[in-house]
Amino acid sequence: MAESVVKFLLDKLNSLIEGEVVLFSEIQAQVRDTVDELERIQAFLRVADAKEDGDPQLKLWVRKVREVAHEMEDVLDKFRLFYSNDPPPGFCTLLDKLICFIKIWKAYHQTAADIECLNSRIRSLRDGHDRYQIVDQPGSTSSRRSGHRLFVQGDDLLLEAADLMAIREQPKNQLIELLMKHEPGLQVVSVVGMGGLGKTTLVKQVYEDPEVRKRFKVHAWITVSQSVSMNQLLRSMIHNIFQVIQKPPEEEVDSMNNNQLRERIQKLLQQSRYLIVLDDLWQTDAWDVINKVIPNNKLGSRVMLTTRIHAVAQASCLGTQGMVYILEPLSVEESRTLLYKMTFQADSCPQTLKGICDCILNKCGGLPLAIVAIGAVLAAKDKKNIDEWTAICGSISAEIQQNDQLENMKELLYLSFSDLPYQLKSCFLYLSIFPDLYNIERMRLIRLWLAEGFLITMEGKTPEEVAESYLKELLDRCLIQAAETATDGRVKSYRIHNFLREIFISKSKEQNFAAVVKEGDTMWPEKVRRLSIVNSVQNVQKKRPPSTLRSLLIFGAEGSLTNLSIPKLFPKGLQLLTVLDLQGAHIEVFPKEVFKLVLLKFLSLRGSKVKQVPTSIKNLRYLQTLDLKHSHVVELPSEILKLKQLRHLLVYRYEVESYAHFNSKYGVKVPAGICGLEKLQKLCKIEANQDNYALMANLGSLTQLRRLGILKLRQENGTALCLSIQKMKNLRALSVSSVKKEGIIDLSHLSCAPEFLQRLYLTGRLESLPHWISSLQNLARLFLKWSRLKEDPLVQLQGLPNLVHLELLQVYDGNSLHFEAKGFPSLKLLGIDKLEELQSVTIDKRAMPCLEKLIIQRCKLLKKVPSGIELLTSLKLLECFDMPDEFIMALHPDGGEDHQKVARIPAVYYSYWKGGGWDVYSLVNDGEGSHQGTSAIRRVEPNILWKV
Repeated sequence: MAESVVKFLLDKLNSLIEGEVVLFSEIQAQVRDTVDELERIQAFLRVADAKEDGDPQLKLWVRKVREVAHEMEDVLDKFRLFYSNDPPPGFCTLLDKLICFIKIWKAYHQTAADIECLNSRIRSLRDGHDRYQIVDQPGSTSSRRSGHRLFVQGDDLLLEAADLMAIREQPKNQLIELLMKHEPGLQVVSVVGMGGLGKTTLVKQVYEDPEVRKRFKVHAWITVSQSVSMNQLLRSMIHNIFQVIQKPPEEEVDSMNNNQLRERIQKLLQQSRYLIVLDDLWQTDAWDVINKVIPNNKLGSRVMLTTRIHAVAQASCLGTQGMVYILEPLSVEESRTLLYKMTFQADSCPQTLKGICDCILNKCGGLPLAIVAIGAVLAAKDKKNIDEWTAICGSISAEIQQNDQLENMKELLYLSFSDLPYQLKSCFLYLSIFPDLYNIERMRLIRLWLAEGFLITMEGKTPEEVAESYLKELLDRCLIQAAETATDGRVKSYRIHNFLREIFISKSKEQNFAAVVKEGDTMWPEKVRRLSIVNSVQNVQKKRPPSTLRSLLIFGAEGSLTNLSIPKLFPKGLQLLTVLDLQGAHIEVFPKEVFKLVLLKFLSLRGSKVKQVPTSIKNLRYLQTLDLKHSHVVELPSEILKLKQLRHLLVYRYEVESYAHFNSKYGVKVPAGICGLEKLQKLCKIEANQDNYALMANLGSLTQLRRLGILKLRQENGTALCLSIQKMKNLRALSVSSVKKEGIIDLSHLSCAPEFLQRLYLTGRLESLPHWISSLQNLARLFLKWSRLKEDPLVQLQGLPNLVHLELLQVYDGNSLHFEAKGFPSLKLLGIDKLEELQSVTIDKRAMPCLEKLIIQRCKLLKKVPSGIELLTSLKLLECFDMPDEFIMALHPDGGEDHQKVARIPAVYYSYWKGGGWDVYSLVNDGEGSHQGTSAIRRVEPNILWKV
């Protein structure tokens, strides 16, 4: 972590040297000295970061490096803050100029003095690294501890195999079945999942099963460390094989080189059906070593491995007909059973403790290692002392840090963090600032990481793309989980396992990285850099945040955030803030205190009732993200054009009741020069009915745009918009709405659509379907609404190879739709809404082979389900909204003529909008009439299947 802090500081220092602000020669020389010294120290930090927990002296040295890096960052930001302040407006007298010069001189002098003082401390730290034995010496305490930690293997460190396997019986049987298949070729079974799931315990039980041992003449269990060498791995393997075949290792083995070891292992395995287990594999390199050694002897040999990293699991299965087995967390009932056995040695618990146990299980999130470890702690507690049990439930994080019984569990889970590349450590630790069980929106997190400066520069990639690669790697390493996924496969939000979060909250606070303040908390580190406030701002107002605070995020305290309370959050010293997230604040006026925070890079007032953006927005010249989504802002001032660093501008809202209506989207009027903000990645949603043609024509200068939303487009401006879109080579999502429902969207002049366009939303009349849509090879989502086409659009759309989600609302005035064979090869979700003339739908065999959800709404003349619906073998859900009674009656199990066509679909629902909510009915055969006997569920929210 200290390495990340220093790297971040070095980037900031280099930007100063390269001319972000004008430096006097004295300061520039000092900054260059600082860079040189920090680069020398950085070389030691990677080793130090990995070893600091096992060496108190080293930990102290790392802490001092981190503190001096933070202090240097503060000095630089204060200098940038002074430099960013504009001179007073209007006429300046000679006296004014003299006063201004004196202030500048004093600021430079103070900065120079501060940097020199810090440089002296940095030199002292650099000189002291030998004293703290940063260089790893064989046999040193830190080396021994590090080695021990690397070989602390497997999730069975604390797990009782008998207790866990009684619960994990099904996965055990499934894995045994995979091993015992009569397939002669070599096969690999990779068991993957986060640390603590019980992968090792499970595979150990499979490995030791009598039937498995009987089938495989040669079997070897090899524990792989994070830093294993090829030679170590091969020697370990050969010794294991000799042990199983009950022969003493040949004396010359210890003197063999790698090639000789390979040949000897192949000779030992060539004539035998073998089972090799590689436990806790971290790198594909280690797998490559094994893969080149083991022979495919066509005798039904098998390899099993456990890993926390999906990329390793997938690499091991390439070319071997292998299988990746994803081990899931325990269910609620399984978790409860395991906790009761560990804590009470029974299948139940005292009634007075059930609620507390459920609370603790909620924190454990189905992680067997956590349940067993906490269970051991609880088993020693007095079952009659409810207060003691309640205290543990309320302070799991403190219990983890203070209870020695949980130390091994903490170390095992901490291994995944230690193995991260340095640039990912800050990104992962940042997740601890979100509340527990919180779904972290993907783009929100990316924009926050961007503002924090966590993203390293990678040639050919935008910072947002770098962030996407970070998220993919964290997901791949099982450190985060996908919480919500869009219909086109994009992850919309993530979640961190609650127990991991509890462990890293303490780590984060210890390093002054971040602190989470909950209701009732009054203490946090004095030098903390980031503050997350959960549920209440009252305590923060009593004890003001530290002046060096960089980020302030508020969750669940929206009701206490008002225009009266917000000023108390911003004492005069809070001027180094770069992130301010007040999402959902109950405010109607843009807080004027915000405009003093001139270093802000991220500002969110999403979901507030703010109606106007003041001209003072120009002060925030470093702003990268301005999120006013779902606020009531309808126009941006011309001063927004001063924000040259702006990358994400979100100003729009939806208003939906039962169904989407044409005017349910509200955008924003933008000044004419908006196209001068050339760094914009997202611009949503701007109104086009002002200085129409010029605005649409100038959009072409925004060549970095990845998402563009246009509202109120007039027909005569379509040509200009087409010419602009052609220049947007990076565009991934395009949303265009006409000025009124009958208004025509003319996009026919687009000769070459953006190659990578993945999402297209067109709302308004189309004289014909744009010809270029059928050429969009990467298109995954297509929404066509109020198009009123005269010809069947399916003819042009059915060949789109990657289309997974298609929604058609009043798109076609014809009376029939025909889905032809081999059409829509990837489609998973199809929505048909208010095709008022539609009387029949025909689905050919082999059409839409992947379709999983079919939604049909408000087609008043459609009396029968689609002909051929029974051919959709992947269909899992059929949902009908406000459809004619004849249509619904035909589906009923009690004599409905179309019932057999839908009988194999797992879920069939029909719904009606009544009195401000949806009445949802599930079709069940109970011998009753239309609505009687069906299960009615009241759902008040709008139809969530239809994005506006």
